[in-house]
Amino acid sequence: MATTRLIAVEDAPALAQLLQQNRAFLADWEPIRPEDYFTVDGQRRMIQEALDSYGDGVRVSHVILDDRRIVGRVTLSNIVRGPFQSCNLGYWVSQADNGRGFATAAVGDIRQIAFDTFRLHRIEAGTLLGNVASQRVLERNGFVRFGVAPGYLNIAGVWQDHALYQALNPGMK
Repeated sequence: MATTRLIAVEDAPALAQLLQQNRAFLADWEPIRPEDYFTVDGQRRMIQEALDSYGDGVRVSHVILDDRRIVGRVTLSNIVRGPFQSCNLGYWVSQADNGRGFATAAVGDIRQIAFDTFRLHRIEAGTLLGNVASQRVLERNGFVRFGVAPGYLNIAGVWQDHALYQALNPGMK
C-alpha cells in the first residue's frame, strides 16, 4: 500500500540510487539536473534545503513509499499565505513502479495535508501536454484543468507548454 511521509536526510542514499536508476526515464519530464544531483551528497543537500524550506513554511517534501521502500517523491512548493493560500504540486514515481497507483495515492495524501493540515485554499499543478498519465492522476484527485501555459517550464532543456490544473479546498468557500 502506498503512503507518504516527510522526507528525511537518511533518505539520501535511497533517493540517489533511485534517481540514478531512473535518470533516463525521468529526463523527458524534469529540468536538466547537474551531475551532483544524482549523488548521495547532492541528495543530502537537496533534502536539507527541502527541510529548511519546510521549517520556513514554504515547502512540504514527502517521499512516496511502498511499505518502507521509497518509490518516488511528492512536493508542495511555493506555498503562499495571505489572501492567496496556494501552492504548487510536483511528483514523480520510479519507472518500475509506474502505473501501480502510487502517484494517485501520493497526490491524494499530499492534497489532504495541503487542505486539512496547512489549510491552503488552492493547489496548482502543471503537466506537459502529452503527459496523459499524470493528467489522469490529477483528475482522479479532483483537479480540474483550467488552461494551457505556453513556454511554462524549462523541461529537458526546452521551454515547454503545460496543461494547468487546480484543486480547491472544499472546506473553504
